[in-house]
Amino acid sequence: MRTPAAATQGSSSSGSSPSGTVRNLFFSSRPQVHPMNHSHGSPSKEVAGSSQPGQGQGQGVEIFLRRVGEYFQTLVETPNDLLSLAWLQDVLATALGCESEFKVLVPRPKPPLSKAEEKIAADFFERSVKALDLCNAIRDGIDQVRLWQKHVEIVLCALDGRQRSLGEPQFRRARKALGDLALAMAAAVDDKDSPAGAAGLLLLASRNRSFGRPSQRGGDAPSHFRSLSWSVSRSWSAGRQLQAMGSNLVAPKSTEVAASNGLATAAYTMNNVTLFALWALVAAIPCQDRGLQTHFSVPRNFVWAAPLLSIHDKVMEESRKRDRRSSSSVGLLKEIHQISICVRHLSDLADTAKFPLAEQQDQEVRKLVLEIMNLWAILKDGLDPLEKQVREVFHRIVRTRTEAFDSFSRPISHD
Repeated sequence: MRTPAAATQGSSSSGSSPSGTVRNLFFSSRPQVHPMNHSHGSPSKEVAGSSQPGQGQGQGVEIFLRRVGEYFQTLVETPNDLLSLAWLQDVLATALGCESEFKVLVPRPKPPLSKAEEKIAADFFERSVKALDLCNAIRDGIDQVRLWQKHVEIVLCALDGRQRSLGEPQFRRARKALGDLALAMAAAVDDKDSPAGAAGLLLLASRNRSFGRPSQRGGDAPSHFRSLSWSVSRSWSAGRQLQAMGSNLVAPKSTEVAASNGLATAAYTMNNVTLFALWALVAAIPCQDRGLQTHFSVPRNFVWAAPLLSIHDKVMEESRKRDRRSSSSVGLLKEIHQISICVRHLSDLADTAKFPLAEQQDQEVRKLVLEIMNLWAILKDGLDPLEKQVREVFHRIVRTRTEAFDSFSRPISHD
């Protein structure tokens, strides 16, 4: 998929050949990424340091595949609850760690890549571009969740448990805020042509930005950090974008592996890692036209296949167990799901309340308000670090593109 801003960075169709554009796509500089620090399955320092550009390519690929398997096994064994904010941070830590290992494995090529390697690099390049729109959509989803805060705060203030008694005025205010909150949640992912969906898009219209760094002078961001995908259009679909990213993603044939000196296997693995991480985020965070239909068809002989497919199956099972209406409206994120349940129960109590409140009903209201307050604090505190990780994924992709075009603009040294 070619995005409008991609042209601002340069493209293979703008006067340069595809083979030249991807010739220096991969670089050997290694970003500092700290993998999840769990006692089980954490990749060892010995293995981490052994994947160096100077070693045999075949040996490096084997080490890379083993490292990816270790990362995903660590993710399987994480103590964090499935689809919680902490678990999503583990998923992104896994993806970022694998990306660091991948860039160490594939050094800056001298001499130029073979035709087989150029084809693999170009395919990897195109799939990475599709990931940018997904990063933006996830960012928008995080912003949508933040928009709920004012409604939650009104509810918590109106039904503050420190008040001696809760009367009809407080409930009237809380009912209004609960209704607004329900509309805001629906606007996050509703039909784009419906009033709720259109309202959600309008709320984000002023956020027509990406993860680019804002200019200090208030002007456009520098080109190196400008979005390559811009904000998504009203017809855009997160589910379809995931399917496009995974389209024709099949394990390489033995001839392709041999012709690329193992690069085909490494690129196939990294494509699956990125696709899985973004699929998990789209499943959890409210996104425009989200869906879980992406199919992971990975041969079991890959060392990382079993843990990845195991996590995929668990997410799908959790999706089936959740109330369909609730999960399809606000995503599968554990904290959002729990808040939506509490909000629904509190709304029912507010609609049926008789005044003065019976003692049992008063205690039930106070308990729900306290639970919403605690859940919202966890959610609010976890959104910033999650967005920071998504931002890092985005910028890694942008840097790779920028380095590729910058390197193509300079002649290759033959010393």
